[in-house]
Amino acid sequence: MSELSVDHLLGIKYLTKEDVDLIFETADHFKEVINRPIKKVPSLRDITIANLFFENSTRTRLSFELAEKRLSADVINFSAASSSVKKGETLIDTVNNILSMKVDMVVMRHPNPGAGVFLSKHVDAKIINAGDGAHEHPTQALLDSYSIRERLGEVGGKKVVIVGDILHSRVALSNIFALKLQGAEVKVCGPKTLIPKYIEKLGVQVETNLQKALQWCDIANMLRVQNERMEISYFPSTREYTQQFGVNKALLNSLDKEIVIMHPGPINRGVEITSDVADSDQAIILDQVQNGVAVRMAVIYLLASKIKR
Repeated sequence: MSELSVDHLLGIKYLTKEDVDLIFETADHFKEVINRPIKKVPSLRDITIANLFFENSTRTRLSFELAEKRLSADVINFSAASSSVKKGETLIDTVNNILSMKVDMVVMRHPNPGAGVFLSKHVDAKIINAGDGAHEHPTQALLDSYSIRERLGEVGGKKVVIVGDILHSRVALSNIFALKLQGAEVKVCGPKTLIPKYIEKLGVQVETNLQKALQWCDIANMLRVQNERMEISYFPSTREYTQQFGVNKALLNSLDKEIVIMHPGPINRGVEITSDVADSDQAIILDQVQNGVAVRMAVIYLLASKIKR
């Protein structure tokens, strides 16, 4: 298969297993490119990409921007936190303004679930969802799976536990879709108040005991507690959360096998994982960051090849 089955990357739930394989094969090529002394390829020299961030994001935005520049695209950055959106401009107004600048592709992060789907129906550009509310974050899930494949050879058949704030996490939902699509087994672990009621319908088991979850898994993906999305308190205190669901080196050493530790960042050091875990050989957190650029280059390149000139 040489092209994606979709015209936009709106969520993992719209992708096929073949799409994921194609993205990873393309990312392998770009990973080799970004490790060269000259890190740029002229692939998208005549493509203009707008990064629309209606929510603050440093890592994802920088990763996309780097991916776009490595592909030699022209890049427009638009941060809505400091724009006319504050003055009451609507999403459609913003988009029309940007489209009048003849943009080919839009990378968008938005607080409302489904914003990317809405956009894809109203504009003639390719859309990449860089996170819509607590719904999906497809490129994060892709880079997570890619990082597992790199470390363990394949994703199929692996046991992955996602630990932490599942309720508010778009990373968790996209990861569940991506991991299941590739044939991995998935469990979630966290305080009962932070696990959504529908989760088992997605073919995921719930484990409330962290030690048991870690003993079961090959990979633990540690999520941060998203205090900024919480209007009420979901657990008594950060200290208590850390005692029950935080991973430290002593806990890892008590297991009878070595597991891989992942984290989408930013890390609350000393809360969900301690520094000695984050900085250990078992953690692939920095690999995830590097792989994020290669995977985003792959997605942008594959979608750009579907732009009709």
